[in-house]
Amino acid sequence: MNNRNTAGVIYAIAAYLVWGILPIYWKLLDNVFPMEVLAHRIVWSLVFMCIVITVTKQWDEFKHIIKDKRQMLYIFIASIMITINYGVYIWAINSNKIIEASLGYYINPLLAVLLGIIIFKEKVNFLTGTALIVALVGVLIKAIQYGKIPWISLSLAVSFALYGAIKKSVSVSPTVGITLEVAMITPFALIYIGLRNISGVGAFNTQGASIIFLLMGSGVATAVPLLLFASGAKRIPLSLIGFTQYICPTIVLLIGIFMYNEGFTTIDMIAFGFIWLAIVIYSFSQVSLRKNLKSLENINKIS
Repeated sequence: MNNRNTAGVIYAIAAYLVWGILPIYWKLLDNVFPMEVLAHRIVWSLVFMCIVITVTKQWDEFKHIIKDKRQMLYIFIASIMITINYGVYIWAINSNKIIEASLGYYINPLLAVLLGIIIFKEKVNFLTGTALIVALVGVLIKAIQYGKIPWISLSLAVSFALYGAIKKSVSVSPTVGITLEVAMITPFALIYIGLRNISGVGAFNTQGASIIFLLMGSGVATAVPLLLFASGAKRIPLSLIGFTQYICPTIVLLIGIFMYNEGFTTIDMIAFGFIWLAIVIYSFSQVSLRKNLKSLENINKIS
């Protein structure tokens, strides 16, 4: 592994480590209404990203991309998807649904494969297809356990998978893309924060300085892992990213069980077992695919 790949792996692992421990951060804000936490997260993310763009001198690219209506439409849809994802996630964390949230991010990579088949007409091998079926069994077990569809897990998985699919159609640097996404939602977030505080129930009216500081810091907590991930994705293959992305839901799951004492039943273990098995099968399929492609390349070189 060369220096570029090594750096890429470090960036990717760092991103997923930060995402993994963020439930602890959001738990500190459980006295604030989840939608208001989301609104602050959006506003302060924009402030932080504007500083980053200024430091990296990318305002010219920003001005150029806003003239492209097609790209802006994709970015707007992406901003809606990531906002839904953030909103459901914060609500789940502060409603003691951390384990359900972790399940969603275990399902996400497999759902991304399914979207690739449906939207981009990508072909999959037998092992990948098997992984999708095994994962579906795990989701069905959770549905039977609840007596209803596990909407938290599926909402998180679907919104983030759609976000990733839409981002494939956007030709813009990660820094500018993230800035535009939060910029499009910020006016709505500001209106919401303003109305909450005018009515006297907002965080600025009811919370102390420490909570206000944490709300302001949510922008950094949101943007930093996204930037780390983008830096990693530039340097290493997506298949290698795939192996590192399971760090986040694993940490989230452990935090839910051991730190916040959320119940983890035998049925949960069985359902997660199917998801984990699906992940193993999928990962193995990707390793096999890479080996086959490398063999074909060697044969072509010899020919």
